[in-house]
Amino acid sequence: MIKYILWDIDGTLLDFSLAEARSIEASFEEFGLGKPSEELLENYRQINKSYWQRLERGELEKIQVLEGRFYDLFDLYKLDSSLVPDFNKSYQENLGRVAAFSPYGLEVVKDLKGKYIQLAATNGTIVAQKGKLKRSGLDQLLDGIFISDLVGFEKPDPRFFQAILDEFPQSKLEEYIIVGDSLTSDIQLSKNCGFKNIFYNPKGLDLAESQVDYNISDLRQVKEIIEKINGQE
Repeated sequence: MIKYILWDIDGTLLDFSLAEARSIEASFEEFGLGKPSEELLENYRQINKSYWQRLERGELEKIQVLEGRFYDLFDLYKLDSSLVPDFNKSYQENLGRVAAFSPYGLEVVKDLKGKYIQLAATNGTIVAQKGKLKRSGLDQLLDGIFISDLVGFEKPDPRFFQAILDEFPQSKLEEYIIVGDSLTSDIQLSKNCGFKNIFYNPKGLDLAESQVDYNISDLRQVKEIIEKINGQE
């Protein structure tokens, strides 16, 4: 029986692409760097993705990711790299001010409230995540929040999940399921620890059959899947 739902935040419950673009635009304006082009934003996304994947593999420390991605971006566009540390702080603060839900994200969490224990499981920074969770109201809707900077470990490190088990010592492994949009973070965490996963895949990425337990394009499918697992359909 599934009793605990681990929700990834960025790119799953919340529309991270929108928040990312608005936050970079706000920080560019704050530092007098003009309006970032679509090309710059796309280049940043690719740089950012590669840095987070290196963090997940244990190749980098968190600060190397947060600032390194902007050093690369600023070098690419011949911007003043001495601004990077302060720019990153500004960006984190701006991220915390933007909270736009993915389609049906809010509705699904509200619908499942009281039926399951719903927990945030995110690799974001404390400033950004606490800000967006409060602004979105998820801090009041969810039953617990686990942020990697507070836990001390990043997904997919099993020690991230152990922190959740420590908080809910009466729970069992088979009672958990994670919903997330990252194969290397969310899905890999479930594989590393041995519990079920749902891959949120609104872009319809091609997957090998064995990569995920459940592949969805609509967050409303989460309820259907859990009810099926629990024999409630």
